[in-house]
Amino acid sequence: MNVQLTEEEQKIYLDYNKTNSDSMVLDTDFVVVHDNQPAALIAFSQQKSKWVWRCHIDLSTPNLAVWSFLEHYVRRYDGAIFTAKEYVMPGLQVPKVQVSPPSINPLTDKNRALTDSTVKSILEKFGVNPERPIITQVARFDPWKDPLGAVDVYRMVKKELPHVQLLLIAGMATDDPEGWLYLEKTARHVGEDPDVHLLTDLKGVSDLEVNAFQRASQVALQLSTREGFGLTVAEALWKGVPVVGRRVGGIPLQVLDEKTGYLVDTVEQAAEKTLHLLKHPEEAKKMGANGKEHVRKNFLVVGHLKDHLKLFKDLETLHG
Repeated sequence: MNVQLTEEEQKIYLDYNKTNSDSMVLDTDFVVVHDNQPAALIAFSQQKSKWVWRCHIDLSTPNLAVWSFLEHYVRRYDGAIFTAKEYVMPGLQVPKVQVSPPSINPLTDKNRALTDSTVKSILEKFGVNPERPIITQVARFDPWKDPLGAVDVYRMVKKELPHVQLLLIAGMATDDPEGWLYLEKTARHVGEDPDVHLLTDLKGVSDLEVNAFQRASQVALQLSTREGFGLTVAEALWKGVPVVGRRVGGIPLQVLDEKTGYLVDTVEQAAEKTLHLLKHPEEAKKMGANGKEHVRKNFLVVGHLKDHLKLFKDLETLHG
């Protein structure tokens, strides 16, 4: 997409960064700024902190017109963190670059262990039958997350397993009008099928409910067509659920093909692999166990904190 930032748009961006900077007290040794929206904070701060830019998106092939504007602020940072080495902008002028994927906290309501009775009561509250197979996708209602594709996968699977259920779970942001439109589009695509559940925070679905829905699932989908990392993959794997995901973005870092789930390129392949997992529960259980161990070793917040501390130490050494 050929995006050009107008002078007015640039001014709005900088005005909001200045307003936010003026309202913040950043009297700390280190400041970590996430993604592009607040990247210009560094231009308005008088603090002598070490600044780190945490980029969650793929910058390997950015829109150069936008990047030329943003780079003016990013180059002021002492360090930068990227999800994968492939995401780093070629020629990035930052003294220290670290590769460190995002992580999950296993003690939060979304990820902590739940009793079987808690899971069952939550499912029954939302009309989901715990005795029937469940496929879930936790993702925004967004064309890049492809909820319509998830519905199509479910329909293909249902031809052979008529009792299967599909849960599409998302939080609805009040400042995302496109999300509301795509929720409506998804609902129209679903039609009157009572076995497809559109579950959002509007219906009382919070972190605890998401946790229960994932734990009750036999297969998790992540059919994103574009994805920075996709923490919902790690969240599902942490609960011992194999994931069928598209081979894009950070999904292959988490879904090790044929070990923690399956990587696919099409809806048809996703349906084939989902059906295979539902028909082979022992194999699915083994993949789920592999997935939990993969997350334990690579995507828990403890390891993430260790990476941050190492970067902070390196920056102190670098700058004396």
